[in-house]
Amino acid sequence: MRVAIETELERGAAFLLVPVFLAIGALGYFSFHAEPPFAPLVTAFGLLAVLAFLMRTNRLAHYALAAAAICLLGMAMAKIETDRMATRMLGATISAGITGRVVEIDSLDNGRQRLTLDILATERPVLRYAPDRVRLTARKLPDGVTAGSLVTGYARLMPPSGPVRPGSYDFSFESYFDGIGASGFFMKGPELVASTDPLPATSQAAAWVANARDRIAQRIRDRVGGAEGEIAAALVVGVRGGIPEDVNEALRRTGLYHIISISGLHMAMVAGTVMLLTRLAFAAFPAFASRRPVKKYAASAALAATGGYLFISGAEVAAQRSFIMLAVMLTAVLFDRAALTMRNLAISAIVVIVISPHEVVGPSFQMSFAATAALVGAYAWWSDRREQQAQPVVQRSLPSKLWRWLATVAAGLVATSLIAGLATSVFGAWHFQRISPLSLVANLAVMPIVSVLVMPFAVLAGLFMPLRLDGIFLDTMGAGLTAMIALATWFSERSPVDAVGLMSTHSVVLVTLALVIGSMATTWLRLAALPIATLALLLLMNAEAPDAFVSEDARLVGVPVGEGKLAVNRTRPSQFTVDNWKRALVSEDLIGPARVAPASAANPKQNIGQGGSGRSGGDAAFSCTDGLCLIEHPSGMHLAHAENAAAARRACGIANLVVVNDATARNPCGNAAVVVLTSRALARLGSAAIFLRPAQDGARQDVEIRHAVATPYRPWHVQRAFSREARGLPPYRRDSRRPGASEPASPAR
Repeated sequence: MRVAIETELERGAAFLLVPVFLAIGALGYFSFHAEPPFAPLVTAFGLLAVLAFLMRTNRLAHYALAAAAICLLGMAMAKIETDRMATRMLGATISAGITGRVVEIDSLDNGRQRLTLDILATERPVLRYAPDRVRLTARKLPDGVTAGSLVTGYARLMPPSGPVRPGSYDFSFESYFDGIGASGFFMKGPELVASTDPLPATSQAAAWVANARDRIAQRIRDRVGGAEGEIAAALVVGVRGGIPEDVNEALRRTGLYHIISISGLHMAMVAGTVMLLTRLAFAAFPAFASRRPVKKYAASAALAATGGYLFISGAEVAAQRSFIMLAVMLTAVLFDRAALTMRNLAISAIVVIVISPHEVVGPSFQMSFAATAALVGAYAWWSDRREQQAQPVVQRSLPSKLWRWLATVAAGLVATSLIAGLATSVFGAWHFQRISPLSLVANLAVMPIVSVLVMPFAVLAGLFMPLRLDGIFLDTMGAGLTAMIALATWFSERSPVDAVGLMSTHSVVLVTLALVIGSMATTWLRLAALPIATLALLLLMNAEAPDAFVSEDARLVGVPVGEGKLAVNRTRPSQFTVDNWKRALVSEDLIGPARVAPASAANPKQNIGQGGSGRSGGDAAFSCTDGLCLIEHPSGMHLAHAENAAAARRACGIANLVVVNDATARNPCGNAAVVVLTSRALARLGSAAIFLRPAQDGARQDVEIRHAVATPYRPWHVQRAFSREARGLPPYRRDSRRPGASEPASPAR
């Protein structure tokens, strides 16, 4: 083993682990329950770096200290990014007049428009801590509104929401690092306002790019039309809001959604198409091509083309990450280095982590680098194997060569899809609680269409669009997208249930470790990945499933009541929240509440089980009357949801847990045997997962509550403390006799 480790170190394994330890440091920072101060991080990093330098003669101590120092460096960079963003987040929902500068306009699939605005002023009321940037939807826009325009209107502003359950996607976190302090919709307006103040140069440039993207997207929609036109616009300029939701869902269920999100796949196809066209152009001049490094010229052209693609596609973080990876590889070609190496991938990862440390916690970063690392590692292994097993040159006929080439291409597609799918499936299942059972066959069927008909002709359409000669290329692209949608729909209709439930974090850590070892090691040490991966598979579904979920607004409670069934207390619950809960609990059927006669309200326990038909006859359901809903959990314990303190008191002698949708209520039961969860606690600490512990073996029954948000607050959650619900106040009602009177929806700082 010592010899193998020495060999790995000589081949540069230490450098390959630098981004790994940087990512560990960033993940550690974002997983802290409290905000760490900056000075101790920097001091500890400096101390460990000096110790690592002094201990360079002791290899084990040197590498251990260096790894710890790099982890602290990752934490420090994440802290710097967090402090640098300092996004002003709205504290509570409020209606106000706003005036702002349009940054971006997105067309949605329901016909509405979504505007990203830089807030310049607020009125009725004047917000004392207004967000700097918001996203608002509008039914329609007045003529002449473009990026850079000044608009005004009356809008409903809402703070970014937290996770719909503990461990789920945190909209507040993403909004904080996107610089978005609130979202909402226009209740009146918007109206275009004449502006005499000139825009700063940077704002003018950003507005020009945004308007150019809008014009290109509209031209593509007009030519291609339908869902194909929306997907084509997404592939070219990165606007995905107009894609119909049924098409989005078909792509998700079949594992094809990565196609419409600009990533490494698209960057590689653009670069490959440009390199091919450039090499073909040089081939027309053999005398010149034989004397010049045309491969480097083609790589330079590809680098410029992908840079332009990044620019016109909106430069989203995922696209930036993909461009960095591709730019490093193309730069390697310019210096006569191999492009597809783990070292180049490590350089790309280091650059990405330094620029955006917060990306390491997201599925996009993890799945992108997992797939790329697995593919590069497999490519390196296959190349070494071919070198060790050199085959003699055999003369073959033209048909034999053709069949052999086709077989090689087919095997390459299968291997690529299989390796990338296996590398990313665990991360996708961990983040989204779903997998795509038909992903492999769907990708094998669709990717040739995307590679031959869609992306190359998208590049050609972009090149010829300034000359107005892009029509035939867009038509070809549209035909390819029609075939892609048809195949995605066909596979989606035949796909089995894709929900997998909650996964163990330990298993994901072990999978990551196995992936790092398997892709980076070049000696027999890569075999160590096999037992680690096996252990990860054994622990995969070892996560404890909650017995109930409660939404952060205290309005919705979900209880699993049987195999694949989820009971909720509302007839029309939030579809997004319910879908997330169903995937986490592997539930297919939703059971609505049963309304019982008010006469039985005097004895609520009689209501439990009455009319349990819900939406699926015979299944347990919430029994609701006069603001109180009750349900018996399969464990025998009872849960209640009350709209106010008075309704909650009726459940105090029955339920083990009472959820009260009333921020002013403290503990209406006053009984230690009953756990009360109010909307004030949920507003402060976010959605909740409930774990019921029935009485057994002499132990008393208990209710454990795990919230999505920890205190003290991290910077992206600070605003939660300033909502009316978090302060124990009732919902605000504007006094119509006092025009403009309103309470600020933000802290009075």
